[in-house]
Amino acid sequence: MATILREWSYRYQWLYNAISRLAALNVGGENRFRQLAFENLPILPDSQVLDLCCGSGQTTRFLVTRSTNVIGLDASPLAIERASQNVPEAKYVQGWAEAMPFEDSQFDVVHASVALHEMRPVQLWRILQEVYRVLKPGGVFTFIDFHSPIGLTRGLALHLFFMLFETETSWQFIKTDLLDLLARVGFQSAERTLYAGGSLQVVQAYKRES
Repeated sequence: MATILREWSYRYQWLYNAISRLAALNVGGENRFRQLAFENLPILPDSQVLDLCCGSGQTTRFLVTRSTNVIGLDASPLAIERASQNVPEAKYVQGWAEAMPFEDSQFDVVHASVALHEMRPVQLWRILQEVYRVLKPGGVFTFIDFHSPIGLTRGLALHLFFMLFETETSWQFIKTDLLDLLARVGFQSAERTLYAGGSLQVVQAYKRES
């Protein structure tokens, strides 16, 4: 059942959008959800921004209102095609997050929206290393994703959602000490803010200046 629902949510854009909007009600609606990870960041019009695992451009459409230099990266050709149609203001590159086709120190901001939980531990480690590589010194990696919730009700709700739409990597992800991983990669000043009863986390981590 979980596999079918997950496959349908990726195949049918309307279903994915409906699920996203429903889940986003916990933080004030989809528009706020999509901007939570970077709403307090000083993204300038000339900032170099990477929307990592951009999907169909759900968050890219907000990033392009802040910067004229936004690149969306995704491994899925279908996602890149949809994003190009939905948000033509950005540039798009098809590629793997764990082997990004970008130069060292290219971006001021790297953003990821509910994507890291889909990665196996070895992939996650490699992706964090790649993010660090492509960020400029002093650049920020900001992302929103699942977190182990506080309280029984929230816990049961997330458990049901994972059973219906996610895979085992999600369970591994919420047990992972992300701040420790980021520190081991080399990031500094990593901070976490929790939302929706702890079910969601926003993490912002900065690359060392030198």
